[in-house]
Amino acid sequence: MKEIMREEFITEEIELYKEQESKVKTLNPPPRLGDMLKVWGPAWLVMIADVDAASVITAAQTGSVYGTKLIWFLLLLIIPLFVIQELAGRVGAVTGMGLGKLIRKNYSKHTAILAAVPMALVDIISYVVEYIGAAIGFQILGISPQISVPFIFIAHILIVYKRKYSEAEKPLLIISVLFAASWAVSAFLTARKGIEVTPFYFSGSTDFLFLLAANVGAVIMPFMLFYQTSATAEKGITAKSLWAVRLETAIGAIVSELIMIAIVIATIGVNKDSLDFASPRIFSHGLSFVAGTFAPYFFGIGLIAASFIALIVISLGSSWGVVEALGWDRKNWFKVYLAESIPAVAVPLLTLNLVNLALNLMVLQIAVLVGPAITLGLIASNKKLMGRYYLKGFNKIVYWTFFILIVATGIMSMFLLL
Repeated sequence: MKEIMREEFITEEIELYKEQESKVKTLNPPPRLGDMLKVWGPAWLVMIADVDAASVITAAQTGSVYGTKLIWFLLLLIIPLFVIQELAGRVGAVTGMGLGKLIRKNYSKHTAILAAVPMALVDIISYVVEYIGAAIGFQILGISPQISVPFIFIAHILIVYKRKYSEAEKPLLIISVLFAASWAVSAFLTARKGIEVTPFYFSGSTDFLFLLAANVGAVIMPFMLFYQTSATAEKGITAKSLWAVRLETAIGAIVSELIMIAIVIATIGVNKDSLDFASPRIFSHGLSFVAGTFAPYFFGIGLIAASFIALIVISLGSSWGVVEALGWDRKNWFKVYLAESIPAVAVPLLTLNLVNLALNLMVLQIAVLVGPAITLGLIASNKKLMGRYYLKGFNKIVYWTFFILIVATGIMSMFLLL
């Protein structure tokens, strides 16, 4: 009798163990390519949008003035880019809410507005830069701003108007492949003639430090935090797919900085005076002299794709952030989208002077990043809200260390501007 009871007890223990093991597998499913493809989009697109027109100008200035001397620094920037954006994706997946809504619910409406509205105002300048960047790209291909700018505006409105996020991101994913390929070809056309590689370089000069700060500003921008949290939640990605979100973010961070390096290489040897984006003809001649006849066309295509993707991603991130912060119905996001976008359309029809505006914008982004980055870190550290996925230990130290370093770079660059 005792033997039978013992066997029944062991059988029950085995069944209980199998049930617990099944639950663990449900919470932590084994990685599968199909699952990865289902969630692919938000992290990749925000990383591609990170290389917007302003970032392209920053990288082009870096390559023209310093050649390969800052490539080591661009490679280092992969780490903070991944750390900060991974946290944005994690918060979106675990909470199912965008950053603006989370700030409003966990702090106050005023705090949410202070985090979102400055970003929205700076993003209006970003839209101007994106439209100008796309206009320059088209002008390199021989199409005037009077034709290209209205076309860009209508095209990006058609992609997002009355579409679900999962539908709107599909054409952007296709464009992102063209975007990456064009920069790879641009870099090859310059590098095939041979370039001098400098493993490490540093200078205390004002110009060097300002360009260093501009590259930091180009790597993390406020809209990226709002976009990745909201887009992750909007797509219905949950905590069980966090492994896929992290992998996508890592791949995106690496590709994003490799594209920046490709742009740096593509502009090595271009005379600084030729790097005049206000005069696409002069720039084309300068690039052709260094990399051959076809180089300007690939550069133009890359600049158009960069500007177009960034225009949509920045607009979505900004409008989602504002609507969530104000507590408005989510349906109102398109009104904010239009209100921010329309004023920017007129500027490229008046001027294409982009270089100084782009570099100063990159530095300004660091100051505007402070509010969203602090609240993201605090929300992610909330164990009650994030459960077992909350920010803790070594990861927490790394996140705040990178945040402090980025802000310190911004403060230094502000003094350089004075």
